Amino acid sequence: MKITGENIIGYTTSATGLEVLRAYDPVSNTQLAETFTIATATEVNRAVEKAATAFRTYRHTTPADRATFLEAIATEIMNMGDLLPARAVAESGLPLARITGERGRTIAQLQLFATVLREGSWVQAVIDPAQATTPVPKADIRKMLVPLGPVLVFPASNFPLAFSTAGGDTAAALAAGNPVIVKAHASHLGTNELIARAIQKAAQQCGMPDGVFSSLTGSGAALGQQLVKHPGIKAIGFTGSYKAGMAIFDAVNQRPEPVPVYAEMGSINPVLLLPGKLAAEATTVAQQYAASITQGVGQFCTSPGLLLALEGPGTEAFADRLQQELATVPAATMLNQGICYHYYENREQLARGEGVETLFAGDSGLEATKGSPALYRVSGSRFLQQAALQQEVFGPASLLVVCKDTAELVEVLTSLHGQLTGSVMGLQEDLDTYSQLIPLLAEKAGRIIFNQVPTGVEVGYAMHHGGPFPATTDIRSTSVGASAIDRFARPLCFQNWPQNLLPDALKDHNPLGIWRRIKGTLTQDAVHP
Repeated sequence: MKITGENIIGYTTSATGLEVLRAYDPVSNTQLAETFTIATATEVNRAVEKAATAFRTYRHTTPADRATFLEAIATEIMNMGDLLPARAVAESGLPLARITGERGRTIAQLQLFATVLREGSWVQAVIDPAQATTPVPKADIRKMLVPLGPVLVFPASNFPLAFSTAGGDTAAALAAGNPVIVKAHASHLGTNELIARAIQKAAQQCGMPDGVFSSLTGSGAALGQQLVKHPGIKAIGFTGSYKAGMAIFDAVNQRPEPVPVYAEMGSINPVLLLPGKLAAEATTVAQQYAASITQGVGQFCTSPGLLLALEGPGTEAFADRLQQELATVPAATMLNQGICYHYYENREQLARGEGVETLFAGDSGLEATKGSPALYRVSGSRFLQQAALQQEVFGPASLLVVCKDTAELVEVLTSLHGQLTGSVMGLQEDLDTYSQLIPLLAEKAGRIIFNQVPTGVEVGYAMHHGGPFPATTDIRSTSVGASAIDRFARPLCFQNWPQNLLPDALKDHNPLGIWRRIKGTLTQDAVHP
């Protein structure tokens, strides 16, 4: 499969624009050979118009047909063999083993949603049959989730496969019955095109409508804003920075017709280090968190950027060991020059905070696009006085906040912004003594973790990867796991409709064999008179 630099618009390719972009290799600090043509306004309109037309057909495809489509995408991705991982490594600087594992996760996500579709209960079918009550009979009312329309997906920088072109947002939106338009990430232009062509091929093989998928290339925020403001776009999935996510959110709310924006905008993922645990296992905990802070050069949205502890010998032992462990981790290649530059800029800003002490800071690797670990410390009182200390430093850095007593720790927890995760490291005696802290942490996070590090998000049915603002723009949504499909659907209620015009999920005889709630009871039975 050859990389051509063209935009993928449904079943066609297009490159009518005069402006181009080039991909970048962060390891060699050189541009890659291919040029990628920036989509014109005409091409943008054509992609959205095709998606809108495709939606009229695609929304009515059977769950089994969509499941087959997702599985075909997975097959086409694997059929590329070594070409895809090699390109992703070249554009991201990530090691081959990491990219290979990420490809496996991408496949697993597609297969998970195929399974969700075949099982079928995700549509949340509810049936209240007509009742001859007096004095007014009750109408026959049925409800289920239905797709929204064309979905715009912004891939992430830090996961060139699993949170990208065929990642969780795309898989969930296609599973729900929506066409997808991807705005290619500038850091993964070649990787994006390879995946886009795999999706295009799978769509043709499975007889999906032309326009069910498109991928467009753009520079900076220009293309994204064109797509965000297009009236044909009915929902948006985004993974990235707070600044970019809020620009999308604000633009959508200025449209005549606002649409849902599911933006995951990062997190500092606070870790509550309780005294008993540190007194007993300071070295072990320090080793765990040194590995978590530096995993993927700190470029995970679940990287632990905030460590909370009480004054005491266990905390001092932990702080000493953690800086020793971080000092053994060499600087490593970051995803791109921009991310590397902002990492050093943001960590220096953190270090200049009032009362902030630098415990360890590796030498700058900015010229080589490499990030070195860093650890900072501040008192609880100083932390409470400086809102800037809650800003994410995207990279291998963390801030240790040491509180003088439990009351101050309560204040710190109460002051925290919304987070993707919150972790507790403690013994049973800690949980008994500091039980009032756990609900405070749970109020701030979408996932709370006990005696484990936050890095690593499983693809499954129970996973929730979201959280209160500003971690995400919608506290109710997840971007990972089976429930991610719910973001790209809406309830539709059918009142007094004849059987032959109802969707299969709501028909009396339950042709799909799915679980439904009938008169308040979950059952797979047919509706009986």
